[in-house]
Amino acid sequence: MIRKMTSQLKIIFPIMIGTAIYAFGLHYFVIPNQLTEGGVTGIAILLNYAAGWPLSLSTLLLNIPLFIVGWRTLGKREMAYTLIGVLSLSLFLALLERLIHKGWLVPFHTSQDYILAALYAGVTLGAGLGIVFRFGGTTGGIDIIARITSRKKNVSMGQLILAFDALIIGAALFYIPIEKILYTLVAVFVASRLIDFIQDGAYSAKSFTIITDHGSSMAARIAAELERGVTLMPAKGAFSGHAKEVVYCVVQRQEMRRLKSIIRSIDPRAFTVISEVHDVLGEGFKEE
Repeated sequence: MIRKMTSQLKIIFPIMIGTAIYAFGLHYFVIPNQLTEGGVTGIAILLNYAAGWPLSLSTLLLNIPLFIVGWRTLGKREMAYTLIGVLSLSLFLALLERLIHKGWLVPFHTSQDYILAALYAGVTLGAGLGIVFRFGGTTGGIDIIARITSRKKNVSMGQLILAFDALIIGAALFYIPIEKILYTLVAVFVASRLIDFIQDGAYSAKSFTIITDHGSSMAARIAAELERGVTLMPAKGAFSGHAKEVVYCVVQRQEMRRLKSIIRSIDPRAFTVISEVHDVLGEGFKEE
């Protein structure tokens, strides 16, 4: 029981940290510089600009009907971490609103260097959402609609989210100047890149797929000199019909040169494919 609670807290706590960073980015960089966002958060920002609604309240109210639909359609387990994300985001938004109202937090506002505001908005929003997504949570909103629609209509979630975001950011033209929309697109691009980086993993490695006639000796050298695990797979040349071996190995970036040297010394004619690996779990790398 204690072990299960501990494992749940290891997921819930990072989701809350992510929503705190996301809320900070909204209140510290986005709203003071009249930028916007996509999704339900973008609608909440437009309500703030148009009617002065608090971001914390509108975000919560907009997500309630979507959450109920998602709970019935997608199931309780899939929506559990979404509930945590929605509630913690509204909580941190309310807390930041209180701090700003009291004068204990002064948002970053610029009248000249909007590119700086857009870049830092993208970094904070992307970092926050990246952490939330990496641990299986969401901040609700358009993600719920996209999941339901993609299952029923067989359309990719990415395309649906992009379409919804474009619609909401386009509607923002009625309330903010077009140059702010362009700065918003910069922030959205930076955020999307950071989300991918955090989701795929900050750790980067290289995978080697080596087709050779000397697989066994090459595997032995790699294991002895690099202390890396190697997988050997039998193969057959389609044109020549000769039996070959495929050597598969994942190494750190700094080990690439040594592995290339081993390949050249054993079989200079080996066909080698080197691929980017964004996250590696297991012995010799990291374990979760």
